[in-house]
Amino acid sequence: MAGEDCVRKRQPGSTMTCSTSENEEMQRRPEGERSLPNSSNGRVDVDHVITRKMQLIAEAEQLKPAFMKEVDSHFTEFVNSLVAKSALLDSSSSLLPDPCSEKDIHKAKTLRAPPEHGKIFTARRSLLDELFEVSHIRTIYHMFIALLIVFILSTLLVDFIDEGRLVLGFDLLVFVFGKLPVVFCTWLCMFSAAVVVPYGLFSRWAKGYSTSSHRVIHSIFYGTLFTLFQTVGLGLGSTYVTIAYALPPASRFIVILEQVRLVMKAHSFVRENIPKVLSSVKEKAGPVPVPRITQYLYFLFAPTLIYRDNYPRNPTIRWGYVATKFAQVLGSLFYAYYIFVRLCIPQFRNSSQETFNLRGLVLCIFNSILPGVLILFLVFFAFLHCWLNAFAEMLRFADRMFYKDWWNSTSYANYYRTWNVVVHDWLYYYAYRDFLWFFGKKFKAAAMLSVFTVSAAVHEYVLIICFGFFYPVLFCLFMCFGMVFNFILNDRRKGPIWNVIMWTSLFLGQGVIICLYSQEWYARQYCPLENPTFLDYLKPRSWSCHVQM
Repeated sequence: MAGEDCVRKRQPGSTMTCSTSENEEMQRRPEGERSLPNSSNGRVDVDHVITRKMQLIAEAEQLKPAFMKEVDSHFTEFVNSLVAKSALLDSSSSLLPDPCSEKDIHKAKTLRAPPEHGKIFTARRSLLDELFEVSHIRTIYHMFIALLIVFILSTLLVDFIDEGRLVLGFDLLVFVFGKLPVVFCTWLCMFSAAVVVPYGLFSRWAKGYSTSSHRVIHSIFYGTLFTLFQTVGLGLGSTYVTIAYALPPASRFIVILEQVRLVMKAHSFVRENIPKVLSSVKEKAGPVPVPRITQYLYFLFAPTLIYRDNYPRNPTIRWGYVATKFAQVLGSLFYAYYIFVRLCIPQFRNSSQETFNLRGLVLCIFNSILPGVLILFLVFFAFLHCWLNAFAEMLRFADRMFYKDWWNSTSYANYYRTWNVVVHDWLYYYAYRDFLWFFGKKFKAAAMLSVFTVSAAVHEYVLIICFGFFYPVLFCLFMCFGMVFNFILNDRRKGPIWNVIMWTSLFLGQGVIICLYSQEWYARQYCPLENPTFLDYLKPRSWSCHVQM
């Protein structure tokens, strides 16, 4: 080394030369090596090494958020660009002319795909499946499991103290899911009708449309039959069964939600295939394109409300994954059971004995926020993540984007788009876009209002049938506060404070829903009317039930 050479070659006039060569070598070393001083015995100062290491770790931690944000931004842009280019190629492939002519080649280069192509399905995982690979997110999941264990222990200990024994009955679950044989028979009839009638009507219309001399009358006739089936067959029929057989709440939810799902799927099947038939007849492109019955059957089971002849498919089925998701759905049901048993029933059981006043209402709303938010999380996790992913896995359905990161929303507009992507896609393509196609693009505000009205009306219809009374709390929240927040908390709000405001309003809304519907439920149980009039069905019973106690 330079120092040893200086020792060997040291001469009286060479001191400055050796020092200069050592300094030059020190300058050539990395910064970390230059800054490490030696102790008196020639060893590196350990304390200085540790200090330097801690400084490097601190600098890396400071750079990590910016680095991850930059990587995430570039990755998102890359994926979006890739999907857009794929859609452009798919949509323009049928428009490309014969490439033999240079003129046609130039014309093909100038072709642009239409701005809207409908929903694009691509293979992708659900967001929670990706997030659960991160240990920090799994810890939050474990915290919810620990909270369930606390609820179970609390219930068992209280029952043991009160009864002197462990009470393992689940009377509430048995009640709300009662009369399941009637539910199964009703679902089987609805599903069979949804398979035979829409497909049969569409096939007969499509095959007779090209040869019919009165195509408008032909279309009106089959369109009327299809509308009657949707409203009377699927609509009134299943609703009548739920009321006539006095099904309990959860059983009613199963029937009514299946009714709504089948109506939306039948509409999507007809809506997506009619343009194909019209285009084929106009271009005289041979046989009329009618999907196979197996394609329609697959669509009825697939976790999407947008019909396609083919979807991206996974190569294999992970049965362990399916079992895990169904087990999580079952666990969520028991979670909801303990929430109602420990947080809701004790609070609302005697609410009808108290005078209805503003103070009691405010306390009730704030006491209902915790169970309301927990129920919201459970509905999201059990249905939108576990249930849909389980069926997607069994069908090898590869597009698992049933929701997006709605919890990061800084606006209600983004929240509505990301909370339930499956339903949002149906409303966007068949309500919002079709409204604009029919009335013109200058009526965007009216189209948005119509979508809100349809969504609010369907949500309120489900609650009316399932609870057995009319109390339009959700409809008012949807149409009043939901519409206002949709315009106030719009996409221009990007700061963290707007996410806090969104969560605060969401918490309060859940508290209002749980409080008012629970009070009305118990009021209807404790204060029945012998000869109710039509107005008695519309008037909330919880406002006056304390007078009759």
